[in-house]
Amino acid sequence: MTKLKWGILGAARVNERLLPAIIEASNSELVAIASRRDGAAKATLDKYAPCHPNVSCYDDMDALISDKNVDAIYCPMANNEHAAWALKAINAGKHVLIEKPMALTVTDINAIEAAAIKNNVKVMEGFMYRFHPQHTRVKEIVESGLIGDVLSCRASYSFLMRPARMYRIASGVKEGGGAMWDIGPYAIHSLRWAFGLEPVSVVAHAKLNEVGADIVTSGVLDFGCDAEGRARFGHFDISFERSRKSEYEIIGTKGWVKCLAAWVFQNDVPVISWALEDGKYAEERFAPSNHFTLEIEHFSDCVLNNKTPHLTFADAKANCKTIEAVLQSVSSGGQVSLA
Repeated sequence: MTKLKWGILGAARVNERLLPAIIEASNSELVAIASRRDGAAKATLDKYAPCHPNVSCYDDMDALISDKNVDAIYCPMANNEHAAWALKAINAGKHVLIEKPMALTVTDINAIEAAAIKNNVKVMEGFMYRFHPQHTRVKEIVESGLIGDVLSCRASYSFLMRPARMYRIASGVKEGGGAMWDIGPYAIHSLRWAFGLEPVSVVAHAKLNEVGADIVTSGVLDFGCDAEGRARFGHFDISFERSRKSEYEIIGTKGWVKCLAAWVFQNDVPVISWALEDGKYAEERFAPSNHFTLEIEHFSDCVLNNKTPHLTFADAKANCKTIEAVLQSVSSGGQVSLA
């Protein structure tokens, strides 16, 4: 095969970015889309890819899973449905890209991993931001020693909740609703990636709505002391009450580096900045690129050429374990250990 044949399981809003990305990817082909709502799959295709009439549109999700023309499935279902539908697809022999979070519990991720091994298929959690070149450059700066030893990181992700997105807070955190399961995975993921470590404990606070969904959550991840006894903390702040923001900053003993926008649109010119103790300051700009397309191309390459996905099951489980601890801290009002 030179192109991986994709099906999309659901007519979620993220299809606005993901569906065209599959079409744009050099090693991918969109062949099917399904929804449980009558006509929704066809309407989604007509809206985001009107020039591709040869895509099969199903009003039955199981019909897409059983479609022998589909090699891989993108799963953007509701957070609490990811595990069940991913397992259905995997057990049907399909490769699966699961929109973050992969699942709401580490137990479910373990089940997904076991099924993937049994059925010899590739599975990856969908963190599209990681495939943009700007983050590779941030990591290069950190690993070069330019900003010294990393001792502090902060991540701030937010967008203003609008009527069309209210479904995100219609159920409590136990059912996968709220900011922590929606944009929180990005904040936790970027802090873990920045340190290259796993946190040992967390303390967090949140504002909950009437059904138990968090609207705002802030907290501190303790990454333990370094060899010289210096503290390493990661601060995260997520919100549905503020304007769009997806920024993280890594602070070391000699300087800092900042990503001004982890969420970028296809035509955006991403900017990172860094500064040193001696007063040197720089900004670096990157050519526009679609991180959704880069994600699809990466996963398709892994399937077509039998490579291990860049985002592993171990990474997915560590992120989920941390989010579970954050929510436990919110509930208890105290510090929660991850050791």
